[in-house]
Amino acid sequence: MRLDSGEVALAERVAATDTDPGTEVGQVGLALNGMLDNVDHALQARQESEMRVRQFVADASHELRTPLASIRGYAELSRRESDPVPATVVHALGRVESEALRMQGLVEDLLLLARLDAGRPLAHEPVDLTLLAMDAVGDARAASPDHRWELNLPDEPVDVPGDQARLHQVIANLLANARTHTPVGTRIETSLRQGPGKVILAVTDDGPGIPEELQRNVFERFVRGDEARNRASGSTGLGLSIVAAVTAAHGGRVGLESRPGRTSFIVELPSAEMI
Repeated sequence: MRLDSGEVALAERVAATDTDPGTEVGQVGLALNGMLDNVDHALQARQESEMRVRQFVADASHELRTPLASIRGYAELSRRESDPVPATVVHALGRVESEALRMQGLVEDLLLLARLDAGRPLAHEPVDLTLLAMDAVGDARAASPDHRWELNLPDEPVDVPGDQARLHQVIANLLANARTHTPVGTRIETSLRQGPGKVILAVTDDGPGIPEELQRNVFERFVRGDEARNRASGSTGLGLSIVAAVTAAHGGRVGLESRPGRTSFIVELPSAEMI
């Protein structure tokens, strides 16, 4: 039985031959069936509630995309007016534009998670992770040149079956997380290696580490280690949740190893020959 996929029905019951109220065994059987009925109804109600919430998130995220794009567009157009605009208005419009951009990112992240929760199929094609890693690290270096970015990749292509855009998002989110939570000058290494039937991607930094109390739920939604720093950087608190969800949708898993001076996020994906 899997609650996350909707498999919540409890089909097993005590056989009718063992539910005779005239015997002690039958009374126990009746009591067990009553308890199982109650649990079954509770699980069904919980599942229906979760499905309604997921559908609401998906619908709301979809509906918010257009107005947020309009807000950004109007703010940008207003700032480009040829007529003189007071500095305070320019500043306010800039804030409107930046907050709309942050909200757009949040909406897109929520919509992606809703689709993954619903089991929407992803693309399934050969993807070379070495190329994705190089692209993602190049983008990260441009975004934060004061960090020390390193690549440790095999000479040969490392292919996995999957969705190229989503797998790129996994790497980009891990790099953004490392950049956000470490001081300038921190070394951040992205490595790839082949294992038996799997590919192992690791993003490792020599920063301060993740507090123990956060490690247990770091892949949950809207978890932030440093609230002020995350909000300043535009973080939605969904980056690592997306890493976990996309990895799971590819049949893989993600783990964390962290102590002061070393943090590693390790993604394992089935290799191409396993499919």
